[in-house]
Amino acid sequence: MDCIFCKIVDGTLPSYKIYEDDKLLVFLDAFPSVYGHTLIVPKKHFQDLDDIDSEILNHIMNVSKKIKLMLEEKLNCDGMSIQQNNGDLQEVKHYHLHLKPYFKDKKELENIKSIYEKIKK
Repeated sequence: MDCIFCKIVDGTLPSYKIYEDDKLLVFLDAFPSVYGHTLIVPKKHFQDLDDIDSEILNHIMNVSKKIKLMLEEKLNCDGMSIQQNNGDLQEVKHYHLHLKPYFKDKKELENIKSIYEKIKK
């Protein structure tokens, strides 16, 4: 399988990990659309919402609450968009949840490493 997220999960490709457990990996999006754009990815490959099992989906939602709070605290954002795409909207065909911080005063995108350092403090 030639899945970029599977390669990140198995360590073949690098990422800026901010959380990991036995079922999930959470990392900064390498091509962020907003400052602090974060992805939650199951370690097991599921294509989309139709394919993922309920246990993993529930775990993703529970972890997303924790990551949302952490991003709000570390980045001082004013809100959070949580998004999951399917079908043609899905660039990578591996289920993933986007957490996109919102800032009233638009923040310029920074180098991912500098954002990672702010989050990991």
